[in-house]
Parts: sequence; C-alpha cells; structure tokens
Amino acid sequence: MALAAARETRALALGTGVVAETGALFAQYFPGAPAVVVADPDTHALAGEVVRAALERAGVRQERPYLFAERSPHAEMAVVERLAQALRGHVAVPVAVGSGTINDLVKLAAHRTGRESYLCVATAASMDGYTASGASITAGGAKQTFACPAPRVVVADLAVIGRAPPERTAAGYADLLAKVTAGADWVLADALGVEAIDRRAWDIVQGGLREALADPAGARAGEPEPLGRLVEGLMLGGLAMQWAQTSRPASGAEHQFSHLWDMEGHTHRGEAPAHGFKVGVATIAVARLYEALLATDLEHLDPGAAARAWAEGGQPDEADLRALFAGTDFVETAVKETRAKAASAAEVRAQLERLRAAWPDLRARLQAQLLSAEELRRRLRLAGAPVEPEEIGLSRARLRASFRRAGLIRRRFTVLDVALRTGLLEPLLENLFGAGGPWDLHAAVKP
Repeated sequence: MALAAARETRALALGTGVVAETGALFAQYFPGAPAVVVADPDTHALAGEVVRAALERAGVRQERPYLFAERSPHAEMAVVERLAQALRGHVAVPVAVGSGTINDLVKLAAHRTGRESYLCVATAASMDGYTASGASITAGGAKQTFACPAPRVVVADLAVIGRAPPERTAAGYADLLAKVTAGADWVLADALGVEAIDRRAWDIVQGGLREALADPAGARAGEPEPLGRLVEGLMLGGLAMQWAQTSRPASGAEHQFSHLWDMEGHTHRGEAPAHGFKVGVATIAVARLYEALLATDLEHLDPGAAARAWAEGGQPDEADLRALFAGTDFVETAVKETRAKAASAAEVRAQLERLRAAWPDLRARLQAQLLSAEELRRRLRLAGAPVEPEEIGLSRARLRASFRRAGLIRRRFTVLDVALRTGLLEPLLENLFGAGGPWDLHAAVKP
C-alpha cells in the first residue's frame, strides 16, 4: 500500500463527505494539541467553517483562524515569514485549508516554528504537492524546494474539491499527465547508469497512472469517479516522493521548464499561470522532443566525436552560463546546478556508448512509456487546460530558448541532457521550430 511507504503522512481520508472526519483525525494524530485553521478568504468560505465545526465537535481547542489577507497568496518567503511570526504566538498545530500554495506556505512555516507536522484539508485537485515532502517557495529570486515534512494527515473530500473552479482541476490533470514524460526521463537516466529506478516509487506513481488519466472530461465536470481517480493519482505522486526522498518519481524535464518560467517571473495577463498549466504545455514540448529523438538512428551515433565536441565547447562552462542567464537573479543557481551534473569527455563517451548499445530496446521502452504529443494535446483540451505556449503568454521563440535554459537550472538528468550531450539538441529543435515544424517560427500563430 502506498501509504505504508510514506515516511511522514500517516493518514489519508479520500472520499465524499470525509471533511466531517477532520476533527476526529486531528484528535487521533495530534492528541491533546490545539489547532489553528489557516486559509485564505475563498478557501475559508469553501471549507474553513466546516473544518472548524468538525474540530469543535471532536473537542479540539482552537486558536483564532489565520486568514491570509490576499485572496490568492503567493508562495514567497516573505509570506512564509508572516505566517511563521503568527504561529510563534501560540503552540497550536496548523490545519491548512487550501490547495498548493497554502499547503506549501503552511508546510514550511510549521517546520520553521518547531511543529512536528500539520494537517491538510485539500480544496482542489490542482497539483501533486499535498503529500510531498518539501515546499516549493520563491526566495532570493529563485524557485526553491525547502526541506520540511509532509502533512501527517490529509483530508481530501471530493464534495469540497468538486466545487473548486474547473480550471483548478484542469491544472491538476496536467500535473498528473506530466508523470508520463517524467517516467520516460527516469527510464532514460536508469538506462544510462545515472539514476536507478526505485521500483517501489515507480509502481506507486506509474502503476495506476493510465487509469487515473483515462477520463479528463469527467474529471473536469467533477464526476465523482474520475475526479476521485485524479485526486488519488495526485496523492500517490506525493507519497512516492516521500518514499524516495526525491521528486524524481513525479518530476522530469517538463517541471524544469515550469521552474524556469517561475524563476524568470513569467506572468500572463498580469498573473502567473497555474503550475499545472505551465507543466502541461511543457509536457507537450518534452514529448515532441522525445518524438524527434526517437526518430533518430542512435545506433549509428559516434560517441567519440560527440565526446570531443562536448570537451571543445558543448558542455556549458561558467562563462557560458553567466552569459546565458545574464540579467536574471538566478545565475548562481544555474552555475551550481549545472556544475553538479558536469561530466568529463570520457564520462560522456561512456554514457553515449551505453546509449548506442541499448538504443533498440531503450527506444521500445520509451515508446511504451510515452503518449504522443497529439494525444497529450487531446487530453489536455478535454480537461480544459492550455496546450499552446501562447495560451500561457509564451512566444514560440521563448519556448525554443527554454529548451536550452531549462536543463541548466536543475541537476536532474533528463532528455534535455541526452540531447545536449549527443550534440543533437539544435538539430532536434530545428525539427520542431523550423519550416513545417509544429512550432514553425515563421508560420502564423493560430488563435
């Protein structure tokens, strides 16, 4: 059972009407402790009062709720510190009522104020971070993952989640769909001896993934069965990350694109696009890169020539990185993360020899893991999520540049690294962005 693999989460209540169990679960897993509900105005109206009533019925003492002033607080360190300052005024265990941002803010603030853990009441099927260890917070200009425990208890009431705006569910569907390309990246890293697949974590995420993704339209409509499968799939992603103690089971190159755009401060129509929407567009981008790579005859790759090209300038050095990320406030992050996965020419040659030898079988494994870019587009449309970069405010030219930049801000080994080390990144991008390609830079953009 996935919950048995979790290192920090001890209970997951998933179903219709389970929000009424919040008080009893709190009393069971935080015996004798007082509680404080943390929410924003919208999530407090959606479920906060119901949660407070459930806590009262269970005899749990409560501090006055902490409500963020903003209707949609940002996952920024300054907001974490404001919440932490309030938590230092008492010893109550936080009860986070909200989705991704509120969960991450409470997760880190609780950790920084000495709480062993907290309880989370999910209000939307918008991302997979509910049960994940660590909080994704912007600090020092860069989106960073800070170490802190996952919630001890998660309550996911489908009646509450089904009342969330449908775009929240669309974002969560896109975040779950990203596990398709994330899995392919792990297969690639495993085959090249970079990072072995953890079979238990793999099975938790990938075992029921196709079933969880089977009905995007039904999930969007809030139908209990497909919505329940989607929520379960998202929760399993976090539990797998707890087991593996890394985000590798649920995150690959597609998340690197999203993190890059976060760090660049990207907004569209005055707001940052939803995490899932960025990841969804990036998942299509990564799938198309895979399709171009899989159409390449790597059995005739010359590892020696590729390794020499790598040594003669293919591998970005510090000067390259400082030029590439000039004007951003995360240059040092790019330097540190790229340095962490630097490889000598000899190491690259050995990797590429392994790639060439394994290619027939590896290509078949990757093809079995992946869905086509067109199928991804179809499913995302049914879920109500964007599929084109322009829909989240990105030009095709910027998307093209992101293929080069995204792999250099995280040390995780993905298809972006394979494309770079083989010397194929630019030819593959020409296939995608050149004349007749799916993102032809000179073609008119469809509305």
